Amino acid sequence: MATVKLTKNELKAQKDALKMYKRYLPTLTLKKQQLQTEIRTIDERAKEVRAKRKALEAEFKQWIAVFGEQDAFKMDMVTVKNIRKGTGNIAGVTIPVYEGADFSRGDYDLYSTPLWIDLAADRMEKALAYDLEADVLDEQVRLLSKELRTTTQRVNLFEKVKIPDTKANIKMITVYLGDQQVAAVVRGKISKKNLEVAAQKADEEAEA
Repeated sequence: MATVKLTKNELKAQKDALKMYKRYLPTLTLKKQQLQTEIRTIDERAKEVRAKRKALEAEFKQWIAVFGEQDAFKMDMVTVKNIRKGTGNIAGVTIPVYEGADFSRGDYDLYSTPLWIDLAADRMEKALAYDLEADVLDEQVRLLSKELRTTTQRVNLFEKVKIPDTKANIKMITVYLGDQQVAAVVRGKISKKNLEVAAQKADEEAEA
């Protein structure tokens, strides 16, 4: 605990600080809860997207196998040309938002490739879109988790350090000032008594 001055001004400063800590703590606690909820929601969304991606991939492989021409489709036939992202805000944190992507398809001979290649390319674009969306959701979780750690540290600082220390300071200063006031009263009474004794002695000496 830092050294504090045992004065009335310091007592007021400590009381003001305690009011501030108590005013901000509920806001920080609410922000912490909001971040925790949002992280869980986004994490579940990412799991759903990856599950769809996995299901699509399984269906895709099974679908190609039916035609018996697995080698006709190459994975590099579809590539990501551009990722479109916007921005959002959760609990004061700026996060990226997936808005879609543009793809490019490699050149292939329409006469020498199976008719289903275009359909397969469509499926591949959808699978890649799922991957991109999941990556953006992961980035959202990363940014919100970072803010959650900072917010949790602040909540703990207020709850376990600032508020208890400030209350202890207020009690210490209040006790000290109370003792000083009592001591001042006692000194005043002693001084008054001494003056009365001195006056009485002076009167006695005068009468003698």
